[in-house]
Amino acid sequence: NVHASRVYTPLEQQVIQLKEQHKDALLAVECGYKYRFFGDDAEIAAKELNIFCHLDHNFMTCSIPTHRLFVHVRRLVSQGHKVGVVKQTETSAIKASGTSRNSLFTRQLSGLYTKSTLVGEDVNPVCRLGDVEEGSSSREAVSDPPESFLLCISETWDKPRKQLTVGLVAVQPSTGDVLVDSFPDGSSRSELEGRVVKLNPAEIIIPSDASEATHRLIQSIANASTQADDRRVEKRDCAQFEFASAMNTVTEFYCHSQEQGCRSLSSVASLESPVICCLGPLIQYLREFNLERVLRSESSFQHLSSASGGMTLNAATLRNLEILNNQTDGRVKGSLLWVLDHTRTRFGRRMLRKWVSQPLTDTESVLRRLDAVQEILESNCSPLNSVRSLLSHLPDLDRGICGIYHRKSSTQEFYIICSSLARLSLELQALLPAIRSQVQASLLQGLLLDTPDLLAPAQSFLKVLNEKAAKSGNKTELFSDLSAFPVLQERRKQIQEVIDEIHYHRKEIRLILKAPAFDYTTVSGQEFLIEVKNSLSSTVPPEWVKVSSTKAVSRYHTPLLVERYKKLLQLREQLLLDCQTEWIHFLDQFGEHYHLMKRAISHLATLDCLFSLAEVAKQGDYCRPEVSENCRQIVIRDGRHPAIDLLMGENNQYVPNVTELQGEGKRTMIITGPNMGGKSSYIRQVALICVMAQMGSYVPALQAQLGMLDGIYVRMGASDNIFQRRSTFMEDVREASEIVSRATERSLVILDELGRGTSTHDGIAIAYATLEYFIRDVKALTLFVTHYPPLCELERVYPEHVSNYHMAFLLNEPDVAADTDGAEVAPEFITFLYQLTQGAAGRSYGLNVARLADIPDPILHTAARKAQELESTVNARR
Repeated sequence: NVHASRVYTPLEQQVIQLKEQHKDALLAVECGYKYRFFGDDAEIAAKELNIFCHLDHNFMTCSIPTHRLFVHVRRLVSQGHKVGVVKQTETSAIKASGTSRNSLFTRQLSGLYTKSTLVGEDVNPVCRLGDVEEGSSSREAVSDPPESFLLCISETWDKPRKQLTVGLVAVQPSTGDVLVDSFPDGSSRSELEGRVVKLNPAEIIIPSDASEATHRLIQSIANASTQADDRRVEKRDCAQFEFASAMNTVTEFYCHSQEQGCRSLSSVASLESPVICCLGPLIQYLREFNLERVLRSESSFQHLSSASGGMTLNAATLRNLEILNNQTDGRVKGSLLWVLDHTRTRFGRRMLRKWVSQPLTDTESVLRRLDAVQEILESNCSPLNSVRSLLSHLPDLDRGICGIYHRKSSTQEFYIICSSLARLSLELQALLPAIRSQVQASLLQGLLLDTPDLLAPAQSFLKVLNEKAAKSGNKTELFSDLSAFPVLQERRKQIQEVIDEIHYHRKEIRLILKAPAFDYTTVSGQEFLIEVKNSLSSTVPPEWVKVSSTKAVSRYHTPLLVERYKKLLQLREQLLLDCQTEWIHFLDQFGEHYHLMKRAISHLATLDCLFSLAEVAKQGDYCRPEVSENCRQIVIRDGRHPAIDLLMGENNQYVPNVTELQGEGKRTMIITGPNMGGKSSYIRQVALICVMAQMGSYVPALQAQLGMLDGIYVRMGASDNIFQRRSTFMEDVREASEIVSRATERSLVILDELGRGTSTHDGIAIAYATLEYFIRDVKALTLFVTHYPPLCELERVYPEHVSNYHMAFLLNEPDVAADTDGAEVAPEFITFLYQLTQGAAGRSYGLNVARLADIPDPILHTAARKAQELESTVNARR
């Protein structure tokens, strides 16, 4: 918009300068009581916010009221924009007293916001006073997405080994969680895909020279999401991702951090180099938002990869088993997470999502969780009930303390968070004797006994605050005892001295006006006015300054009042600035306890998840699974599919089924049977029961004995991947090849319909060879669903390891006789029983499904005749 011949107003020149420094952000500029956008920013904002935009001097402009700033910033951010908030940094009285009183207010960028960096009182009130006090959890349009990870990805190509190593660091600035990982990946980027799906980041940072394959993957994930424009992808200068420059940034960042609970430089330097290559650019990026502090915290770094002792669930498995979202519309309803989520807190919900997508592989930990769930279910001990009710109506403590740690918390928010923490600490402390005597499970005891002390510091911070001032956001009255704040004490004293002088000055005025009862008046905010009836104006000395007048009276200041009042206003503004400085310092002191508080909140989240699992077990009539380290088996009596069971409700009983797989014995089931007979639901149910057991949950069955699995690998159904330019068949074989290379004898492998999408003979050949390889070489526990009858012959070849099953059904022969020549041939009618039964099904009865889909009769009859011909040809050859 810059044009040489134009004359810009001072404000416009200021905006042009700010825009130069922040080209990629929409700037909201504070002008008095509103925020204004200018130029292209105004046109974009007006369109997104649906407000009026008009030409003012040289630029298009539109505006929003100050008190609605956070709503509008969030709306722009949710559309994928980066938004900058520019505030006036001068105050009027101090400005008026200085040399620059006729110039423009100085303005500075006070905050930048994107999807993953919505932190702070301006844009993200963690909680409103009303919500917490009424106990309502109203989810207004400003409620936060459950995860808002910012993910940074680096790629390192190892020439001699011809291998790509991917590094990633994911940080959730609003809660302070940091996850790091580094792993080799193939051309399909399937490892990266699995991690991106688990994290579900709101924003992704990649180097400007990222490989085509990575670009395509991120594009395909972004487009697969239900909410359009769901992920913001930012490309940063690839030089920042080079190891040397990233290491420089990292060293310089960590060598300055001396505070308690901070990561030492040595612990960071020991991270893998691809991780450092992400950490460097991430520090630089978060600095723009003043959020880099989370990366300093010692407690928040965790390793994401399966090396951290979790069961492997790759992207395809998470999708096919519908663990985090359903496959129909991508929402949570119908997923395993939806079934298990009865959590009462936001932070509990986030933890449950982690539990579901990363089941445990350590038997000890699984048993400790199961013991805890069992005790909550069976004991009716009052301390546990009291703890459960304490978890209701809590604000999002995790986000709250992180906002404080970032020094971006409002006084209202600080008060709510701090009083919640202090209350929890006191109430848990009071329950300790009962917990010691009545709670048995070691996990529950550990969590409950540890928490009150970790939360204790909150009480001392609460004592210093004046509740009324904190709730109204009045920082000048905030601290009830000023002995710890000498700067504020001094400023208060100065203000009091000026006020005393002004009051002392009344004596003189009374003498001059000969009015012994005279007192000052205040009109529209102007204080210490001398009001004189106009009829008596002759008594007013000529040097008094007239401030305002009406028909009846005039109001004046004496020269001394003019000078003292000006001084008073400056001191008051100075007090505000001092209070702000002290407030930031106060937040910093609280931040020193951040690491302990974070641990306590993580304990509370764990308790919330355990209560949630107990609730589900009780409502769904689940059983406690027997899990053991040393046997490879899946034995389930009367297993049900958790989500279908819940969706069908009471009246529509889900038909339960038996499963028996033994690693040393029959470890492979080949399942055939008619279309729509319930095969896919059955195999999903087996996998979901294993996932639930290993996250420490009860399972929907009469009885379950399970060996610990190191991973579950699922390939289901015909889906292509257009973004990655792969056909259905290509996708099928690619996923199968990946499973072949990853699965071990301690894995559960599920293949549904392998070999579709190419000619029948090729399909059968590939399916046969793959299945045989799993039986003979991989030795994993395997469920194989197929419509290819020749595969059932593998039961004869490997009788000790393979058994054939089908989903049972009843056949009603059609009325039309098929033997007489020229008579109609019609498909038969089928009744599904959804019951797993031994033996192979001879046919798939696809024509029955065609009838259900309303294919016209003439076509069905022709098809039935053709099927019969083909069948007799094949039989004749045999």
